[in-house]
Amino acid sequence: MKPILVSLTALGSVGLLAACQDQQHAKAPAPRPALSLAVTSQAVQTVGFAGTVEPRYRSDLGFRVLGRIISRDVNVGDVVRKGQRLATLDPVAYQLAVRSAQADLASATARLENAAATEARQRTLLQQNIANQAQYDAAREARETAEAGVTSAKANLDKSEEQFGYTELRADFDGVVTATAAELGQVVQPGQTVVTVARPDIREAVVDLPDSIARELKPGDRLDIALQLDPSVQATGSVREIAPQADPTTRTLRVRITLANPPESFRLGTTITATVRTQAAPGIELPVSALLERDGRTMVWIVDPALRTVSTRDVTVVARDGSAVRVLDGIAPGTRVVTAGVHSLTPDQTVKIADEVSQ
Repeated sequence: MKPILVSLTALGSVGLLAACQDQQHAKAPAPRPALSLAVTSQAVQTVGFAGTVEPRYRSDLGFRVLGRIISRDVNVGDVVRKGQRLATLDPVAYQLAVRSAQADLASATARLENAAATEARQRTLLQQNIANQAQYDAAREARETAEAGVTSAKANLDKSEEQFGYTELRADFDGVVTATAAELGQVVQPGQTVVTVARPDIREAVVDLPDSIARELKPGDRLDIALQLDPSVQATGSVREIAPQADPTTRTLRVRITLANPPESFRLGTTITATVRTQAAPGIELPVSALLERDGRTMVWIVDPALRTVSTRDVTVVARDGSAVRVLDGIAPGTRVVTAGVHSLTPDQTVKIADEVSQ
């Protein structure tokens, strides 16, 4: 019976050891999934800004004289040719002014002919000693006055005819109508805009850029331009003009970019995206969710690539921008940083890298 007791004791010891080992395995915590990224430093950053396609040459056309519009021959979107009539004022008053000037010229011409004949007669009488010098001088002065009257009458006629011609508004160049600012029956002042005509052959991309980025550009710099609706449709352009003064409201500078052989889909008014490459600010960019701020310290969790454990690292934040921060020191490029759940980690905790993302 003794061998049997020994065997039972041995079996009991083996069962107890196995139970302890199972209990130890049950107590070992499983690695926690952690969202992280391997940080990198950027020498150049690429930023896109929205803008529109606009014509380089555009004119606001209006009448040079006062009047009431009796016809407008074009609408927005119409293609016009140089010299084509765009609108007309009521010409009656100007026609009457031309007729009056013509009558004044005829009267002045008649007076000149009479004065010239009188002068010639007085000259003959003076040569025959019948008239005296004073009479001849008076006749000559009357002729010179009549000549001046004719010159003035011709100038008035030319002015009246020119103003009559201004009752028709005509295009100065080939283009397309982009806006109309007056309707039939409206009385317009001299110089008041009636029709806006643009040249569609030379197009530009107009973009408002932050002052810090626009200051790094210079005329002639090349930029990539793409349609917002279809980014695959692209064109290149060169900076033609940078506004010298920032907008007082948005604090941005307007930049005009001349497009080089843009596709037909780059129509006037189309929304585009201009890609600007600038020098990146010093430091490493991280999502704000990666920061652990505790006891006046700013830290991040660093993942040991070999042991898969985490530890804290003090960092210096130099800039914050909404959902991102820029860290000046504390971490080096290539370091893997935890980007979510930083408040629930503990030092030397084992983690499982999940959804790895490279910046």
